[in-house]
Amino acid sequence: MLEQPHFGLRLKRLRLARGLSQAGLVGDGMSTSYLSRLESGERRPTEHAVSYLADRLGVDPSALTGPADGRSLTGVLAAVTSAPPGTGDTAALSRAVEEEGGEDPAARWQALWLLSRAAGRDGDHEGERARLRELVELSDLLAEPDLRTRSRVQYARCAHALGDLRTAQPTAAQALSIARAAELSVADTLAALSVLISVETALGRLEAAGRHVEEMERDLLHRAAPAQAAEALWTAAVVSSRQGDDDAALARLDRALDLLRGQDDLSLWTGLRAAASAAALAMSPPRVAAAERWLAEAACVLDLIGTPVQLQELRALQAHLAFHQGRLGEARALTRALVHGQELRLAYPDRVRLSVLDGRLMILTGRADEGIAVLRRLGAQATKSGNVDLAAHIWQTLATTLADVRSPGPAPEHDRSGPGV
Repeated sequence: MLEQPHFGLRLKRLRLARGLSQAGLVGDGMSTSYLSRLESGERRPTEHAVSYLADRLGVDPSALTGPADGRSLTGVLAAVTSAPPGTGDTAALSRAVEEEGGEDPAARWQALWLLSRAAGRDGDHEGERARLRELVELSDLLAEPDLRTRSRVQYARCAHALGDLRTAQPTAAQALSIARAAELSVADTLAALSVLISVETALGRLEAAGRHVEEMERDLLHRAAPAQAAEALWTAAVVSSRQGDDDAALARLDRALDLLRGQDDLSLWTGLRAAASAAALAMSPPRVAAAERWLAEAACVLDLIGTPVQLQELRALQAHLAFHQGRLGEARALTRALVHGQELRLAYPDRVRLSVLDGRLMILTGRADEGIAVLRRLGAQATKSGNVDLAAHIWQTLATTLADVRSPGPAPEHDRSGPGV
C-alpha cells in the first residue's frame, strides 16, 4: 500500500477528476472529516476504507494503492520542459499525471501548471479549469505562498474567461491577500491585483476597480518589468474607458504599447495590440483610426504565425472594425463564418460580444425580430450570471440599434457601443 501522504494525494486526484466533493464521495458510509484526514495524509487508510472508497470512485482498489505504470512523472516532465518551444509532448505529460500516485507533489504541481497553460492557449477553458482546480488544492498542500498565489491568479483568469465571475472574484481576492501577507514579489502582487481589477470591472464595480488602479500605479508599476507593466496599463485603460475617461484610457494604452518591442515578446506584443484595438472600439465614440492601426500591426504577425485561437480573436476584431467603418457586408461575412462555420474557442465575453454583433447585423439587414430575440436572450443570460459590464453593453447595443433603425443617424463608425475587451 502507498504510504502517506502519497495515498491521500492519489485519492484526492481521483476524487477531483470525477468532480466530486468530499461529501459526495463519502456518502453515508464515512465521515467527511475522516476523508479529509486521509487526503491530507494525517491518517493511514484501513483496508475497509480503501475498498469502500474504491467502490465509490468506481475503480479497482489498486488504483488507490498500486504503483504508477509507465515513465515516471518526473522523467516526462523533464523531457517536456527541455524540449524546444512548442514541441513538448503534453499528451505524454497528461498520461503521466493520470498515472502518477502523488509521490512528488512539487513535480505534479509543475506538470499541472504546464497542462493548464496549454489548455488555455488552445481555448479549452473547461479543461484548463479542471487542471487549475486541482492545482489550487495542491498548492495549499505544498503551503508555498508563491504557488498558492499563482495558481489562484490563473484560476481567476480562467473563471473570468468562462464568464464565471462568482468564482473569479473571491479567487482573485484570495490571491492578492496571500501575496500581500507573504510580501511576495512585485510580479506576483501585480498579477493578482490586475486580475482582480479585470473581474471588478466585469462585475460593474468601477469604484473598487478604480481604487485598485490607483494603488497599482502608486506602488507597483514603477517597479514592474516592462512586459508586466504593459499588461497592467492595459487593464487600467479598460477601467478608465468604462468610467468615461477615454483620453486617459488612450494615454495608458499608448504607454503600454511603447513599453514593448516585438523582439522582446512577440506574442505579448501582438496580444496587446489586439486588446488595445478592442478597447479603442469600445470607447464613446469608438476610436476607429487607432483601432485600425493597432489591429493592422497585430494582423501582420498573427496571419503568419497565429494559433487557431489567436486567429479567431483576430477575425472577430476585424468584424467589429468593419462594422464601425460601415462595411456591413464584410462584417456580416466575418461574423457568420465565426459563429456558424467552426468551433468557437473564444473566451465567454468575446464570444458573447461576437454574437451581439451578429444579432445587431440581423436587425440592420431586415431580420429584426430574430436579431432582437438574440440580443434579449444574451442580455438576460449576462444579467443572470452577474456580468454587469457585458449586460450593459448588450442592452445598450439593443437600444442603439433599434434607434438607428427607426431614425437613421450617424454611420456605424460613430456608434457608442463597440466590443469590449
